Amino acid sequence: MSELKTTALSDVVSITYITKENAEFRKEGDFLSLRVDLPVGNGLDGEPTGGEKYYERIYLHRSFPYEHPYEYISVLDRDSAEIGIIADVAEFDEETAKMLRHELDRKYFAPVITKILSVKERYGYSYWDVITDDGRRLSFTVRDTFRSIIKVTQEHIFLTDNDSNRYEIKDTEALDRKSFKRIELYL
Repeated sequence: MSELKTTALSDVVSITYITKENAEFRKEGDFLSLRVDLPVGNGLDGEPTGGEKYYERIYLHRSFPYEHPYEYISVLDRDSAEIGIIADVAEFDEETAKMLRHELDRKYFAPVITKILSVKERYGYSYWDVITDDGRRLSFTVRDTFRSIIKVTQEHIFLTDNDSNRYEIKDTEALDRKSFKRIELYL
């Protein structure tokens, strides 16, 4: 009879939180860098880990991009290995928080659609012509429109086009009547 060994989740997974006390972010040209004091311990291979580390280029990734855009931010190194998690960007000093928010907004840029001029369906694609909150007119193509719409709430949606660009409609009910009618079928 084989013996069943159980392992606690905490023995397998550990989360390192990046805070204002243990980290310093800097803008190096167009990129973010990070100096962080990581907890000392042993890695899965038994090698010691932790201590002060410097990452000349890091990437930020939203764990919950729609529900918590500035909370639970995963900080990744060049090889996409997670360095740690920022619980809330607002916990950093104003200058650092502004820098982190700017980087996240740049990465997750999504023009806000305020008016829909037309949506035409052809052969499984929909062709959109819209006006955004800054007055720009945009045209884009969406494949499988029903699957390309993400509902954050009943009124708040995100739409992803064929090139993986994201577009946001903050309140479908605030759209003018003609715009709403053009997308009502997809909601």
